[in-house]
Amino acid sequence: MSGEPTFFEIGVDDPERGRAFYGSLLGWTFEPGTSEGGGFAITTDGVPGGMHGGDAGASPYLFFRVDDLDAAVARVRELGGTVEDGGDSEESAARFGRFKLCRDDQGSAFGLHELPK
Repeated sequence: MSGEPTFFEIGVDDPERGRAFYGSLLGWTFEPGTSEGGGFAITTDGVPGGMHGGDAGASPYLFFRVDDLDAAVARVRELGGTVEDGGDSEESAARFGRFKLCRDDQGSAFGLHELPK
């Protein structure tokens, strides 16, 4: 596990409005993503990201790189953290890699990201 940030995700109510806001503010470029109900893949000069809808007022999610997502998830649980259920679609995993939302042993949220193979 190398641990560097590899991906961020922004939740908004309306992805089209989010694209207009962040694109204008930060100069990011967007292309359609794989989220149901709309969403975008975000290109920046640094770390890539995504945007999904139906999540008004959400805090951004930061994902840390792991080499083996299954082993990292097991380690989170061993250390007293929790991992949300759910998985990535085959299309999303092939394009972006695999993701898991987690909480540490004090309840703070973070994400794990295994790059596409």
